[in-house]
Amino acid sequence: MYYVVYGFLYALSLFPLRALFLLSDLAYFLIYHVFGYRKKVVMQNLSIAFPNKTEEERKKIASKFYRNLTDTFVETIKLISASPAFVNRHMTGDYSIFQRIYEQGRKCQIHTGHNFNWELSNAGLALNMPQKLLVVYMPLESKIFDRIFMKLRTRFGSVMLSAKDMRNSILPHRGDIYTLGLVADQSPANPRAGYWVNFFGRPTIFVKAPENGARIANIPVVFMQITRRKRGYYQIHFEMGEEHPAQLERGVLTKRYVQYLERVIGEHPEMWLWSHRRWKLDWKEEYGEVL
Repeated sequence: MYYVVYGFLYALSLFPLRALFLLSDLAYFLIYHVFGYRKKVVMQNLSIAFPNKTEEERKKIASKFYRNLTDTFVETIKLISASPAFVNRHMTGDYSIFQRIYEQGRKCQIHTGHNFNWELSNAGLALNMPQKLLVVYMPLESKIFDRIFMKLRTRFGSVMLSAKDMRNSILPHRGDIYTLGLVADQSPANPRAGYWVNFFGRPTIFVKAPENGARIANIPVVFMQITRRKRGYYQIHFEMGEEHPAQLERGVLTKRYVQYLERVIGEHPEMWLWSHRRWKLDWKEEYGEVL
């Protein structure tokens, strides 16, 4: 079954991107206008993040978000057969910050969020940074699609590390100069296991692992976002989060990242994944202080 599914997707990926966008247009119409996929969650999240915007303004953001969501779907299919030249045309950026860190002989981390198009950015990073790129991922439940995504995500040089066995997965690379890519806007299942930070004015839990790993090893942390230049074309942006995390008090780096994330989402709200329930946990005093 894997070869049937992969073969179909590979054949689909050979179509020009402009043709695949017709598929995206159809998918957008169906999931937004017909089925309303997670529309209630999206609108609820937008009302939390942007209480001062009108309902009409939030609907416009939601509409653009769904278009980006379906575009990301077909752009990801295109990556199955895309060339390095295609990736570098469609995901541009200045990677000099990583060259400087590499010349210092230091490892580093990237802290990013659920920002479109994360699959294309993974390919662009792997092709352009001097360090080996390690990316933490959560294995998919479907063995077929997990295998397909593993093949897609590693074809340009990225090394995938399972979040379910992070400690053992990274051991073979401990002597390398690498960049570790982390989606740092996730929340732990246990409300006592993360840092609580005000995010868009509401106490929100964030995972501790990205900060903790950087502080323990004193690894420079680079914040990352993606903006869209035009349909199918993106710009990747980097900002130094902290060069010496070991010097920071616990929670400071996470709070700094959350403030960065809030700023870039505010500038380009349609580029963030609003369909996940980011505020599903409510803070209680027993969970500790809000940073």
